[in-house]
Amino acid sequence: QVQLVESGGGLVQPGGSLRLACQTSGFSFEDYAIGWFRQAPGKEREGVSCFTGRDVSAINSDSVKERFTVSGDNARKTVYLQMNNLKPEDTAVYYCATTTYYGLGCGIIGLNTARFAYWGQGTQVTVSS
Repeated sequence: QVQLVESGGGLVQPGGSLRLACQTSGFSFEDYAIGWFRQAPGKEREGVSCFTGRDVSAINSDSVKERFTVSGDNARKTVYLQMNNLKPEDTAVYYCATTTYYGLGCGIIGLNTARFAYWGQGTQVTVSS
């Protein structure tokens, strides 16, 4: 079955960095968009980044551009989220998710949570001094 497992979260000081990983299994990694989302307490879940293995394309939300980089390893079926210059407002549970839309990349799927059907359990990122 489809599985996504996040790792790499933790406590970091403002200005610091973390790299999250999303290990996937149970589906054809290159053929489905894989997104990163986050949810802070009391807020709605929001899209952060998206990666498509087939064409190695990626998109990032405006709130994290120039600070976050999404990448993937097709052989390891893993998507990474490199987060630099972290701010307290980045504190949230970070989730990765994938869709049921075969062959549609991030440019079409976008960061709409409703288009992502399978979700990991999340990893906590806390940015605090």
